[in-house]
Amino acid sequence: MRRLSLACAAALPLFLSAGAFALDAATPTPTATAEMKPTNAPAPGDAAARSAKSIECSQKADAENLHGKQRKLFMRECKRGG
Repeated sequence: MRRLSLACAAALPLFLSAGAFALDAATPTPTATAEMKPTNAPAPGDAAARSAKSIECSQKADAENLHGKQRKLFMRECKRGG
């Protein structure tokens, strides 16, 4: 058991250094905050129009007494204009 522990301890630096070779220095890492912004964020000018449409669709879903998955599907179609 002791020999196995010594063998594992001796091999550990080899495994750790092998991971360093796997990294590609030419691959850029996203460090700028501009690269980390979500791509599906609405434009600032569209926020008021989208929320008004969402409120309108929500009121329609309330009138039809929709809940759960049915409400979610209804809201999606309503917001698309369907």
